Amino acid sequence: MNPTAKDILMHYGVGKMDGAPGRGSGRYPLGSGKTPYQRPADFLTRVNKLKSEGLSERQIAEAMGLETTNQLRIQKSLARTEERSRLVERAKELRAKGLGASAIAKEMGLANESSVRSLLKEASEARMNQGRVTADFLKEIVNQKGMVDVGVGVEAELGVSAERLKEALYILEQEGYPNYGGRIPQVTNPSQMTTMKVLCPPGTEHKNIYELDKVHSVRDYEKVLSEDGTRVRPAFEYPSSLDSSRLKINYAEDGGIHKDGVIELRRGVEDISLGKSHYAQVRILVDGTHYLKGMAVYSDDMPDGVDVVFNTNKKRGTPALGPKGNTVLKRITDDPENPFGSLIKEHGGQSYYDDPNGKYTDPVTGNRQSLSLINKRAEEGDWDEWDNRLPSQFLGKQPKKLIDRQLKISMDDTQAEFDEIMALTNPTVRKKLLDSFAEDCDAAAVTLKAAALPRQHYQVIIPLTDIKDNEVYAPNYENGESVALVRYPHGGTFEIPILTVNNKLAEGKRVLGTNPKDAIGINSHVAERLSGADFDGDTVMVIPTGKTVDIQSTPPLRGLEGFDPKLEYGGKPEGTFRKMTNTQMEMGKVSNLITDMTLKGAKPDEIAAAVRHSMVVIDAEKHGLDYIASEEANGIRALKRQYMGHDADNKRGYSEGASTLLSAAKSEVPVIKRQGTPKVNQKGKDWYDPSRPEG
Repeated sequence: MNPTAKDILMHYGVGKMDGAPGRGSGRYPLGSGKTPYQRPADFLTRVNKLKSEGLSERQIAEAMGLETTNQLRIQKSLARTEERSRLVERAKELRAKGLGASAIAKEMGLANESSVRSLLKEASEARMNQGRVTADFLKEIVNQKGMVDVGVGVEAELGVSAERLKEALYILEQEGYPNYGGRIPQVTNPSQMTTMKVLCPPGTEHKNIYELDKVHSVRDYEKVLSEDGTRVRPAFEYPSSLDSSRLKINYAEDGGIHKDGVIELRRGVEDISLGKSHYAQVRILVDGTHYLKGMAVYSDDMPDGVDVVFNTNKKRGTPALGPKGNTVLKRITDDPENPFGSLIKEHGGQSYYDDPNGKYTDPVTGNRQSLSLINKRAEEGDWDEWDNRLPSQFLGKQPKKLIDRQLKISMDDTQAEFDEIMALTNPTVRKKLLDSFAEDCDAAAVTLKAAALPRQHYQVIIPLTDIKDNEVYAPNYENGESVALVRYPHGGTFEIPILTVNNKLAEGKRVLGTNPKDAIGINSHVAERLSGADFDGDTVMVIPTGKTVDIQSTPPLRGLEGFDPKLEYGGKPEGTFRKMTNTQMEMGKVSNLITDMTLKGAKPDEIAAAVRHSMVVIDAEKHGLDYIASEEANGIRALKRQYMGHDADNKRGYSEGASTLLSAAKSEVPVIKRQGTPKVNQKGKDWYDPSRPEG
């Protein structure tokens, strides 16, 4: 086991420790064994001296008695942290004696007062201790549960960097908690192996990690690391509740229809702070019985005495709260672990704020704290992790030139991947990669996705009221350029607006900031064109257009003008209509219908009817819409008979939507059950048919 920084004894030869030239005589560098370099500063001085003498990182590691360069990097990080901790403690001692920053700097031999202020900065001290906090957290889990998986992806589950996790594991290794690696067969494909890494209690042997039923996950623990990695908190704490006296409902007639689903927060109020984010998809408990759900943004135009404004498309007179039925806010579930009916983020979903009357004590600052009212499902930066390939439902509605080009790029990329695999000389590795390549090709034949267009990205949409119908606030794109917005699923090119980027809009800067990671600002009219998108977390694909990228866009269908699915098919009491329970399946059916109708040249009014129904279906489960009434009013069964080639009851046994290549590719087609015993067409048999192939 390697020694820690504070246990290292360094042999430094025959020269002077400071200022002596060269390496001195003998096998070892300058300095000798009677002067041990035990302090972190000594360790760092030794490393820097060896580096100045021209030694490589590998040579420095060997000289320091370490086995790998990775151990050297971790030791350097730990030494810097320990040395800084010593300086922080000294600065605190001097401050407690009444010395000012200038006097402290002089006493400690520091360059200036800013160095002292940096040492005394609480946030810096908290970050400095992240490795130790992470190590203590993992040790707590191991002590309680036994072996724990710390392999690929665990740093994301913990909410720390990969470097911080390595540092924590190294600390624990020095304290007797070994971590072993191994390879095990994949559950779904035993011929393939998965590499694992397991943190173990002291005394555990390497062979024990293969008892997989005894290896636990960090997710299966009642605590998690805080978002900044500086403390441990409960994995889930029952949410704090907002008093409804602090809430105002902005109804449709008040302008809420233009920001439906948006939660506006008073800036600077600590218990409703979004932290470092400008926007987030949140849940807020209200009066302990109901909750708000939607996209939260800051507002500088709040009514007196109100800290939260919720925008809705519901009309005045709809009660905000109520025992049941049609209310603006939703009732919580009976599940104490999931009162909102959807999980919040494990890391950063809940946070704490300084509160003199709080029941918690911040372990870093010593301040009293309370749980924030904000419960995040996603926040700034979480929406840019989507698959950016072009779906077939988009390609099928675009010019053939664009389709051919993007598919050719995909095929060229695939061919290049195949050629690279075939160039490998190791047959075992080549076979493994070819198996994976074949699976990817099978999946591609179903999804029919093409290569992404330049700079296309998914962005979450935020409403702005000052922006024009032909503009978009999108700081991730160049001011003045044109971009197309595509929401999936979409009925046709009439649902693809092409807008001009306006990044000079004051409202956009105020609401989203000047550099939002993954959001754009549009008005409600543009959102309506995007299949009736909501501002409660809906995303669109943004595609820059120009000379080389010609996205087809056509004017909106007249049959969709003024259509609001929530107003037309919502607001009915529970029990008076059939509730949607399988949105994905129903949306797939109507999406396939629209695709087939488009490819077969359906009339605009027919497509408008199908699109109206799709707008109802996509929000039916979320907003309680009567999708059966929509199906009847829009004549969906008749359209299926006409454009999908089978009757409304689907009696022929084929999956709905399998009448063109694009829809059939994703449709399951069950094999018709055979009756009787199969017979091979073979000469000499009574049933031999010479007109058919033998066998």
